[in-house]
Parts: sequence; structure tokens; C-alpha cells
Amino acid sequence: MARRSQCLLPPTGCPHMTITRRSLAPTLAAAALPVFAPAVASAAVPVEKVSRSVLANGLQVITIPDHRVPVVTHMLWYKVGSGDEQLGKSGIAHFLEHLMFKGTNRTPKDVFSRAVTAVGGNENAFTSYDYTGYYQRIVRDRLPAMMDFEADRMIGLALTDEVVAPEREVVLEERRSRTDNDPTARLSERMSTAIWGETHPYGIPIIGWEREIRQLNREDAFAFYRQFYAPNNAILVVAGDVTPDEVVKLAEATYGRNAANPAIGPRTRPPGPDKAERRYVRLADARVAQPSMTQTLIVPSYATARPGEAEALEALSQITGTHPNGRMYKALVTEQQIAVSAGAFYSGGALGQGRFGVYATPRPGVTLEQLEAAMIEVMAVLRRDGVTQAELDRAKTRLVAESIFSQDSQASMARMYGAALTCGSTVEDIQDWANRMRKVTLDQVNAATQIAFQLDRMVVGQLLREDRR
Repeated sequence: MARRSQCLLPPTGCPHMTITRRSLAPTLAAAALPVFAPAVASAAVPVEKVSRSVLANGLQVITIPDHRVPVVTHMLWYKVGSGDEQLGKSGIAHFLEHLMFKGTNRTPKDVFSRAVTAVGGNENAFTSYDYTGYYQRIVRDRLPAMMDFEADRMIGLALTDEVVAPEREVVLEERRSRTDNDPTARLSERMSTAIWGETHPYGIPIIGWEREIRQLNREDAFAFYRQFYAPNNAILVVAGDVTPDEVVKLAEATYGRNAANPAIGPRTRPPGPDKAERRYVRLADARVAQPSMTQTLIVPSYATARPGEAEALEALSQITGTHPNGRMYKALVTEQQIAVSAGAFYSGGALGQGRFGVYATPRPGVTLEQLEAAMIEVMAVLRRDGVTQAELDRAKTRLVAESIFSQDSQASMARMYGAALTCGSTVEDIQDWANRMRKVTLDQVNAATQIAFQLDRMVVGQLLREDRR
């Protein structure tokens, strides 16, 4: 239901946080993979040229042919998320995502979903800070029906107060179970607010504040729907046993009937606060099984970085990261043996700025103060001495290899194209990612250490077990 709030606590590596509808739980958007990873050409998985078309009403149509099995992933992405909400209406993007399954003027509730399950398919939806998506994975001959249903849902949503009120309670229960009753999620939420500020789009939880969710109503949902749900604010991604020509023809016959909304303009995100102070967010709870620490700060994303800067941060996160040769893991887990896990993440797949961070979980008997000092030392050494060419070469090889292997999933390809395109990238940007990564230089990564390891600008999250004795 809401897809991931920018994840700040281990394990991470996520481009962007979202909440997925059916599971109710925050899930990683292609966790541990760079934002453009799945789009790299691979000899292991033959993928025809990705095609992009634009209908007369502004709908972008992306086709990713994959003829290995007669299955299709149909995803409709709207360029709107919780970051586009009006202050005081937090959670409306995610709430509307729930309500989109309540039927239209033409299609009663559950008819769409039953049509998916009747052929052994699956469906879901998700909301992020920067996008909202709906998808179905079905046999290829049901694609026309899915397009017809989804195109109808784009313009024909039908809601009554009797439908809206119970669903609002569902969302409130989701918040209670997945955030309020989860110490890790509560700390992550507090850290987001500390990093971005209380009024920044990324400092407000995707699911919304409880007090504001309680006030959301049918009129709020329809206002948001009419403002943002239109073909010229959407991207259709179809991956699977299809050709570009047939996808465009089907899209024109279904989505092409819907009128554009000329009032929709380009989106921006304000920069985060520029605070030169180290801040701490601590949460103690008796339910915490294992203490942990995360240190993170705002950095450029793929959308806001200078050429090569985001790729350098991506490489730096690998060099610092969770694998046995990663600087943080090797120092804390292998050599000093004060942590059971340690690593780094770069969250660069946003419309606005991104985040870089390091995290660790202490061994029993090790205090968070001791852990923090050791983490700071690793970052200070990287900032002072830089990385080696051998480390950079290994990082680039690993990242490019991961991007190739990720193509084995049709759904991952569709998801990654949709996520990148909704945040301002182009098909060419995505397909050129591996080449750009291979060109990252030692000087660029060492410059990235000066951005990522500014200790006096970090927010430090500490999760502690509360001792009630």
C-alpha cells in the first residue's frame, strides 16, 4: 500500500522506498541494485531494443520485448507520489492507491481483480515519494483486457462515503501495524524528518501522519485523482512476449480514448536543509532484539548530480559496503570483530536529492558509542586517503554484473524502467548506465568521499533495546 519511505535503516541499498498494497509491508524497490541496473544489455538474457512511443494524449508507452515465455507484465506508472501532496493532506497519494481498487462507473468492485486471478495472474500497486504504480502479470492474450480495465480506472473511478470510510480504517491499521508497532520503522520515520525537515516532501511519511490520515475523505481523494491521474502524467511499461507495434496499437485503442489534463506541469523537489551539525535520533524499545546504528546525509541523486557524480557515489557505496572486501564490513566485522553486520548504501533514484549512509549492528557487549567511533574511523580514512584502483575496478565489475543478472526478471525490467523514467531519466540514460559506470575514475570516487563522508552533516540513528528492569 505505501511503497518504501526512503529506507534509512539496515538492511538497505534501496533506490527509493515504497509501500506495496497487498503485502501491507514496506518493500525494497530492487534492493541492492543501482537505479539503472536492469536496463543494461546482456548476452545472457536476449532483450530486443526497448521501444518508446508517445500517444497523442501524452501517454508514454515503453515496450520491453522478452519472448522466452508467453507472459506479460503490464505496469502503469503515474508521475505523482506522496511528495506531491498538499501540506496537511499527508497520505492522500497512498490512500487513493487503495481506493483505485474499489471499482469504476463501468466496472464494479473486484471485477478487474477477478479477471486477473481467473487466468492465474497477479496484480499489485505501490506508492512512493515520487510515483504511484499499478501492475498485472498475466498470460499475453489477456493484455488487451488489462489495458482496457486500467484505462477505464484512469478516468472512471467511482467512490462513495460508504466505501471511503472503511478503507481509511484499513490504512490507519496499516500504519499502526507497520510503523507505530515496529521500532525500526518508527526510527526510520523520525530520521527522515530529522534529515529533510517536517515540511519537506521527503520528511513526511508516504503513508501519512495518523492525525492527517483521519481527516482524509472522499473529496480529498477525488481532488487528488483529478489533479494527477491523466494520460499525459503517466508512463505505460509493458514487458514480455509482445512487440512494440502491438503494444502501441492496443494502447491507442484503450488509453488513447482518455483526454489529457493540460493543467499538469513539470515537477520539482526543493533541496533539503543544509545543516552543518551532527544530529542524533535515538529510539529505545523493549521489542528491539538487536541494536543498530545508521549514519546518513543528503547527497546528489541521479536526477540532481553532475555528470559522473551519481555513478561515483554508487561505486563508493560498493567499496564501503556489505561484501567481505567492503571497507566498513572488513574493518568492523572481520578485523575488529565488533559488529555482526556492516555496510553502506546509496539511495540515488529520486526526483529530488538522494542519500548516502553507512550502518552496522554491534556484537553483544559492544556499545553503540564504540561502534560509532569505529564507523567514523573508516569514513575518515576513506575521506583522507581515498580508495584504490583495485577497489574501484572490483566495484565496477560487480555493479555491471549485478545489472546484467537482474535482467532475468521481466518484472524487474519493467519496474526499473518505470521508476527511472518517472524520476526524469530517459531510455537512453538507462541503457547507457553500464558504460557510464565503466568510465568512473579514481578521482571521481575520491571526490565522492568528500561528499558522502561529511561527518558534521550526518544524522545518526540509534536503535536500542529498552531495559525495563
